[in-house]
Amino acid sequence: MKDTLKPGLKYEHKFLVPPSKTVPALYPEAEEFLAMPEVFATGFMVGFLEWACIKCLNPHIDWPVEQTVGTHINVSHQAATPPGLEVTATVELIEVDGRRLVFQVEAHDGVEVISKGRHERFIINRERFDARIGEKRKPCT
Repeated sequence: MKDTLKPGLKYEHKFLVPPSKTVPALYPEAEEFLAMPEVFATGFMVGFLEWACIKCLNPHIDWPVEQTVGTHINVSHQAATPPGLEVTATVELIEVDGRRLVFQVEAHDGVEVISKGRHERFIINRERFDARIGEKRKPCT
């Protein structure tokens, strides 16, 4: 972590929603998803909010040795967004508690607010993280 990692950091991230980020594309193996409306999927929206938080944090950690992983998400998905609209995520780091980081997040699709909430991330050392995952895989091989 760098000394610049402090509450108050803000970031805005934009993304043009393609058809590949809609509900039917979320789990194409599931006929239930394939039958649903072609709008920005909640699962992809969550990933978009995480992406904005990662972009906000990377200049303030020792990237790529240090990285962050999502540990908690509590957001609304209050409006549908069709493909072709640009979504904007606005994120603000509101709490730093050691390696635990808490963001206030919001997304807008150019017409209305589509999401509001909080997201928590945790700073990891990538090498140690990968080693733990390798240990977890051993019983499976």
